[in-house]
Amino acid sequence: MTDLVYEDLTYKIRGVLFEVYKEKGCGFLEGVYQECLEIEFELQNLEFKAQQPVKLSYKGRNLRQTFVPDFIICDKVIMEIKATKDITAEYRAQVQNYLKATGYKLALLVNFGHYPQLQIERFVN
Repeated sequence: MTDLVYEDLTYKIRGVLFEVYKEKGCGFLEGVYQECLEIEFELQNLEFKAQQPVKLSYKGRNLRQTFVPDFIICDKVIMEIKATKDITAEYRAQVQNYLKATGYKLALLVNFGHYPQLQIERFVN
């Protein structure tokens, strides 16, 4: 059996996600979940950066373009949140590009808009 990447950290993050979903359910805009997660990460003492631009480069040169993931948690995990009916291929590609651009090992794609349960997908680089 293979070990999961950042298993303990992922367990804590999932706890935060389920707590917010339990409290709010589905049906809110993404921004509401963003704020709730920021509060819950603080309450759980998990270090995070919210909506912080990440620089991109090409052949050793910095680009003017950046990307802005919803969260970077403990400087190890990228997390993108959505509040839509379902996770699409476009959202998956977005998260995979984040991993490729940053070299991070793990990303989570989370959808609070799905009913009757929270959707969480893991991406490993």
